[in-house]
Amino acid sequence: MNSVLVNAVLSSSPDFHLLFESLTWPSDSWPGTERVEALTAFIEGLGPILAESDTTRCSAAKRRSIIAQVDSVVWTRCLPLLSKISAEAGEGTRCRESTAAACRLLGVCVPLCDRAAPGRVALSVLPSLQQAEEEEEGVPGPGRLSAEVASEAMAALVPSLAADEQLTLITLSSALSCIKTLPDAMVSKIIVRLLLTVLDCCGGAILTRVLKLVLGDMCSWHRADRTHVVAERTLLCLTALSEHLLKPHSLPSSSSSPRREVDPRLSVQFWRMVQDGLTHRDSVSRKRALYLLKMCVALSEEEGLDCPLSPSEEDDILFKWDPSRSKLLREFWEDYALVMETLEENQIHVVRPVLNRIDTLIQTTVNEGQAVGQVFFHPSWLLCVYQRMFHSENKSLMREGVCHLLELQVLRQPAFALAFSQFIAGPFMDVLSETSLFHKSVGQSVGDCPELGAKLQVFMITFFTSLPSAHRGRMLLQMIRQLCSKHWCAAPLLFLSQALSKLPPGPLLGIEGLAALREVLCCTVITHQVLLRGATQCFLLNSALCLIDVSAVTLDDVFSFLVHFRADESLSRGTQIWNQLCSWLLDNEGSFKPRITDGDSTGAAPQKETVRGYVQSEMHSYLRVPASAGHTERVPDSREADKLTRAMLLCVDMERNQAGDKIGTTLEALLSPLLDTLSRVGTNIYLPLRKSDKSLQLLLRLFQLGGAPSCERVGEERVDDVMVAMERLIYKLADPIHEFILRRLLGEMQGPFDVERAELYLCVLRQMVVLYKSTPQHHSKFQQTYFPKLIKCSLKVLQEPNQQIPSVANQVARAVAMASLATVCGLVEQEVIGMQSETLSSFKSLNDYFYTLVSSSCQSLGNLNKRLQKPKIDDLRDAGVQGGLLQDWGRVAANFLRDQWICLSFLIKAFGVPESVEISNHWATLKAAVSCGVEALALLPSGLVLPVLTFMEIVLPQLLLHEEALCVEAVTLTWELVQGLSTNALDFWPALKGFVSMAFHRKLLQLTDTSAPTLLAALKQIATELMELSQSKSGVLGVLLQHCCQTWLPTDGGSDAAVFSTVFSHINILTEACVFGPVFRRDQRLIQDVQTYVERLGEECAANVAVTSDNRDDQLPRTCVLAFLSRLDSSDLQHERLMEELLMDLLKKDNNISKSKVRYYSNSLQHRVKNRVWQSLLLLLPKLREEFVATVLNCVFEAAFCSNHASVKYLIEWMMILILVRYPHHIDSFWACFTRDHDKTKTSICTFLSVLVHFNVIIPNLKDKAVHLRKALDIILQWCFNHNFSVRLYALLALKRVWSLAGSQAEEGADGLRGMSTVIKACLNQAEAMQSTGNANKNWTRIQDHFFFGAFDPISDYSVETIFYTFPSLSEMADDEWIPPWKFEKLLCFSESASFPLRNPAPDLSRLQPGDWIQQDKGEQNKEERWAEVQKKITPWRLGIQEQEPELQLVPQQRAARLGKLHGALLVVASLIDKPTNLGGLCRTCEIFGASTLVLDSLRHVSDKHFQSLSVSSELWLPLLEVKPMELTDFLQVKKSEGYCIVGVEQTANSQSLQDYRFPEKTLLLLGNEREGIPANLLQMFDVCVEIPQQGVTRSLNVHVSAALLIWEYTRQHLTSASDEVDSNPEN
Repeated sequence: MNSVLVNAVLSSSPDFHLLFESLTWPSDSWPGTERVEALTAFIEGLGPILAESDTTRCSAAKRRSIIAQVDSVVWTRCLPLLSKISAEAGEGTRCRESTAAACRLLGVCVPLCDRAAPGRVALSVLPSLQQAEEEEEGVPGPGRLSAEVASEAMAALVPSLAADEQLTLITLSSALSCIKTLPDAMVSKIIVRLLLTVLDCCGGAILTRVLKLVLGDMCSWHRADRTHVVAERTLLCLTALSEHLLKPHSLPSSSSSPRREVDPRLSVQFWRMVQDGLTHRDSVSRKRALYLLKMCVALSEEEGLDCPLSPSEEDDILFKWDPSRSKLLREFWEDYALVMETLEENQIHVVRPVLNRIDTLIQTTVNEGQAVGQVFFHPSWLLCVYQRMFHSENKSLMREGVCHLLELQVLRQPAFALAFSQFIAGPFMDVLSETSLFHKSVGQSVGDCPELGAKLQVFMITFFTSLPSAHRGRMLLQMIRQLCSKHWCAAPLLFLSQALSKLPPGPLLGIEGLAALREVLCCTVITHQVLLRGATQCFLLNSALCLIDVSAVTLDDVFSFLVHFRADESLSRGTQIWNQLCSWLLDNEGSFKPRITDGDSTGAAPQKETVRGYVQSEMHSYLRVPASAGHTERVPDSREADKLTRAMLLCVDMERNQAGDKIGTTLEALLSPLLDTLSRVGTNIYLPLRKSDKSLQLLLRLFQLGGAPSCERVGEERVDDVMVAMERLIYKLADPIHEFILRRLLGEMQGPFDVERAELYLCVLRQMVVLYKSTPQHHSKFQQTYFPKLIKCSLKVLQEPNQQIPSVANQVARAVAMASLATVCGLVEQEVIGMQSETLSSFKSLNDYFYTLVSSSCQSLGNLNKRLQKPKIDDLRDAGVQGGLLQDWGRVAANFLRDQWICLSFLIKAFGVPESVEISNHWATLKAAVSCGVEALALLPSGLVLPVLTFMEIVLPQLLLHEEALCVEAVTLTWELVQGLSTNALDFWPALKGFVSMAFHRKLLQLTDTSAPTLLAALKQIATELMELSQSKSGVLGVLLQHCCQTWLPTDGGSDAAVFSTVFSHINILTEACVFGPVFRRDQRLIQDVQTYVERLGEECAANVAVTSDNRDDQLPRTCVLAFLSRLDSSDLQHERLMEELLMDLLKKDNNISKSKVRYYSNSLQHRVKNRVWQSLLLLLPKLREEFVATVLNCVFEAAFCSNHASVKYLIEWMMILILVRYPHHIDSFWACFTRDHDKTKTSICTFLSVLVHFNVIIPNLKDKAVHLRKALDIILQWCFNHNFSVRLYALLALKRVWSLAGSQAEEGADGLRGMSTVIKACLNQAEAMQSTGNANKNWTRIQDHFFFGAFDPISDYSVETIFYTFPSLSEMADDEWIPPWKFEKLLCFSESASFPLRNPAPDLSRLQPGDWIQQDKGEQNKEERWAEVQKKITPWRLGIQEQEPELQLVPQQRAARLGKLHGALLVVASLIDKPTNLGGLCRTCEIFGASTLVLDSLRHVSDKHFQSLSVSSELWLPLLEVKPMELTDFLQVKKSEGYCIVGVEQTANSQSLQDYRFPEKTLLLLGNEREGIPANLLQMFDVCVEIPQQGVTRSLNVHVSAALLIWEYTRQHLTSASDEVDSNPEN
């Protein structure tokens, strides 16, 4: 129509200049889009006129004038307008439409100008494109175009530049540069508008050259920078070009057909790009890579040619095609594509059925390689599958992938093992760091090795055995280094270390391997739980012993490596790993790499070094120190002493294993340099201080590391001849050592480093005193001479008045004096030495010093909490030396304060308040002391408060009745301090124990509401908070409970009735302990499971011997309180009262749960608590009075009527059976339960019928057996015909069991039973016959075989094992609810009796497997209505077709307009959808919401009945357009040039949320295929991707639903507002 109108205007108005003037606009203005389009149509109409050869219509001069004006339009209108648009820098509709119109005008004008015009215009635009990456925030410089506008302008110019190859290549180069540098949002626009346009306009040799240039540039870029961003952009570019690069030949292929000149399949880098794309983090990039792979496979099959023709590098060929194996290759790649597409799903049940295709792929790969001698499918393709699984968001899918790889049998082949090696060292190691992989699998018990951990061990052995030997060492080193490259949690690191320790021995690790293992020990293992950390160290050391190449490492390397294994966690003397290390050193004696020392400069071959030779050499080097420099020296680093000590002890133990060696001789030879130095420390004044310090450090470490092996079992007497010999050697030197230390402590310690040095001396002194405490000579010297002298001297230093300006010497001397006093007090308190008169008087003087009042009027103790003052540095020359001391002064001052309280806690125990204190001031003194303790709690670091707690534990009970407020303050402040330590395991547990001992002292427990109500309330609140803390921190309640139970009922039998009576004030502690069991997070439970696994390894893992940790099992509170209850004596009135009150509290707790929640899940917290309640009640039952049982029997019956899970139901039934057995006169109360309202009882009557199944153990104790048998039969028969299937089944089983008892009675002539025999047998046969249909027969068989009705005997099976272990396991309770008998055996306080055994005497019950019958009663199923309400659909033509026939003759827009319908500019493209139902529904949605057009791949869909059933005639009212899928690219390009914004529904990194996106008016919505979505080659056509927010797990919506959501949102934004405007202007 436009062309007709333009031709009419031109023919009627030959004045072209006037038309130019009327259609053009001022150069500095922004014209409307219609004006630009009108000028475009006018100039386009001039084209045929200028092309005419006849000059009658248009003369030559006129033509030149027109061309000049057209040229003027380009330079004065088009380009300025494009610059103005660029300056706006916006994405608005005006900019987009104006850009499209201006570029169309430019594309029309340039061909009409002279031949050089296109080049000139291009050269003016290209600089804007080339410099676009240098512009900030996309704003171009003055006079330049933005990248987007420049690309549109160049796209309009490219058709005119096709003949100019140079300019075409320059344009191409600029486009490729933009792809690398511009923001993501611009890259696809450059590719679509510029790069594709260049390719479409080129042909022949130029096209080939362009394609080579693009492919080569992308491959080079990816080769140089193999990152995610590069992979994403190169795949985008190649996918857009795929129709050019991978287009099949038009002629049929034959042997003579020439190969394509540009074939990406021949490029290794191309396939690496594809593989990187398949494992890319962005789903769109993965989609593009898979698209390219499919295209290549399809092209290869269509061409039927070998690919590649003549490979030069076999290892680098990632893709091969052989026409003779076309079917096999096609099936392989189809399976491969299916697997990769399915892995995009997040639901494991969707993915798992396809995983078997991976096995098919692998087997095909292996078979082909073996059959033809070459690998058609490179293993790297399989790695892409695994890597994709490893990166899945679904942890279950990740686990599936890891397990699948671990079981991969193909890795037994060396070629595949080598191909997988880098993948194993990289992505596989990365995914193994995921903790969730190591949860135990279904069916595994607590303490079992996780399934993945066991598989990992087998995999490592298989993989390294298959790997070529030349690659094993390098591979192992890479894996160990991976352990240092990121943070590893405890469980993955432990199991991986264990797997490495199982590798076959071999020389794989050299000095680099040792360095890598050392890095793991120092950086990766340091933050984990103690036991797991120790176990990991053991496994790593085992790995080192198996895999070290001894010829590549020196002994010094080995012993330097061993320093990093802690003696208190793993490498403890006497453990299994220590003995293995000794054997390893002995086996490799003389095989280690010789050391090259400084003196080896002769060039001679170094000699082999033995362990003994190394130790002797190191000993001499260690004690070789330079002469003293005359100033204060630092204390030597103790790590050097650790290294030498380990080497020496290993040497001695190694040689001890050799027959004939004398330990004493060996030790004396090794220690002679040390012994010589120690013999001279007290007499040789010229001996360097550093040498004395080093000798004492070595001596201390020898005793600490060489002490009695921790693994010695209780009761096993074993003499450590090594330590005995060492003690004898050192014994001769004890006096010189003691004299030297005391001389130094008595006044010589005043230097800046002497505080640390004093700690060393005091440690040695303490060790020596403990070591020789049984030697009378040394013992008496300490008692009579050394300690009194040390106390007096230290006290004298402390009593000296403070200096106004504190000096270093003065403050250091005070710190050393207080540390010395604390050491002596600690030794006396531990009864290492006794107190004689000299020592006693010294301690009394010390006690008087601390309790000295400041003044008689001021009741405060001036010498408590005395603080060190920070010294001043007078001499700048000493600033460097003393600076280190000042930096560490806070620690020194804190230790000084702590040492005061160590002394005080000892003195208050030994002497109490000094006798010098008047009796009237006694309580005031204690009050002042406690006030100082409260102050100390605020001053001291949290880890140093234990001595203060010990002091308060003794003092607080004495102040209860006098200073309650102060006691409350002390207890509360201490509890807050302990709570603050909950994240610091090292300090928390000692502080918690100290606090519990203090706050729950036996005298504090005796408090009543009348004696100390405030303190009692505070203690109860603290107990509650302790129990709350125990829910998140395992072991807390165990500390409290062990202390309280031991206080109330000591294991030594010394029970005090007054103390025991305090339990009634804190009975809630026992109640909560009976039902205690925290619900841990999954990660916390994993750590506990792994710890249990390590513990089960026993002495095989040295960490179990070396680590001394408290029992922090979360089942400890229950086992502890149950052991306490087992020791209660029913003959004791207080014990009896406690049991009865506790039982009532437990029943109340059970009742509250039943009332609060009628339904609860199996193994939920409510279920667990109820189960624990009834377990505890069963434990207490034998100890209860008969009268009390009678009072609670009704509560038991009421509990049985509640809705309970199987495990609780069995316990209640067992309880009722035992009550009826013990107290048979309650049988009438039991019969009364069957007379309750049937509607209320429902299926709970099954509980009482279950009791009757065990009537055989009840009836022997009944008096009128026949009467009760008749009663039982009468009741059971009533329930045999109940409407509920479960009730009938229980009644049938009870009838069978009871009748077996009644039958014998009837034969004996029992009254009332003989006449019933025939009737009951008939009823029983008929009832059994009823069970022959459906699942009834199976359930009848299973219920009879069930453990509770079969193997279980309520009397003989009554034991702790049955209640707490067998029953929970058989009733399918979670395994963390099972308490094995050995946990009770570990508690020395558990009381076992003949009536209540710990273990079940018969093993039959424990051998059974868990299982239960399935309750199915089809008659009880809810009946569903056959028909749901159906929505009534209205089909328009059925309303009256005659009235609508005129409208049907109009085009759809006219029909809609006649009905007052509004249409928008939304264009919906559904050419990729192939299901008629989706298309019919989409057509209906588009018509309802006023879309302008629906594009289909074929209009034949309209006649499909499935289409019509959903469209309901909407196709009559909506314009439809046919565009084939292969025409979509060109169609979208055209629509882009018309100003349409191309929108797609796709989740990408840059996608916008639907709720935030504002749709332009001219929007084209492109919909994807139902299964594959939008093809990868069309993704780059999008201007924007819109994402629909999701909350669920399912990955995608139906395509029609997605489209409907977007169409409605477009309608809401545009048509609804337009409709409102129409309604507000009725006159229009």
